Amino acid sequence: MTKPFTGRHMALIFVGGFGIVIGVNALMATLALRGFGGVVVKNSYVASQNFNSWLKEADAQDKLGWDVEIARLADGTLSVATRGVPADAKVTASARRPLGDPETREFAFLGNPESGFSSVTPLPKGRWLLRLSVVSGSHHWRRESRLE
Repeated sequence: MTKPFTGRHMALIFVGGFGIVIGVNALMATLALRGFGGVVVKNSYVASQNFNSWLKEADAQDKLGWDVEIARLADGTLSVATRGVPADAKVTASARRPLGDPETREFAFLGNPESGFSSVTPLPKGRWLLRLSVVSGSHHWRRESRLE
């Protein structure tokens, strides 16, 4: 003889099903927040007010005609090759991990535009977002690249 299906059984199935959905959502939200290393901008409204000036800066950067290529060598150091960059140019970079625990590293470079620039310290293995900056007088050139 089988027991009849009652309202109590239905309530347990209903609560159990929603409990599973809520539990999975809470787990996924926790994992997402732990894997996010920071914010892109602190205030999106304020950033939107600067958008047109950023476009003008990008246009001025393109008009410089500078070409920069970056590579990570086998020993972990960064190599920067330049074309059209003035002889007095200085190169700096900042690397940060795009996921996981926030980690940022700053890099100084030695060299010159003719022979190329090399970082003083190596960049550890892994996935990085590199913000490269080349400055000569009042001219600024910037690019963000992914390194894996």
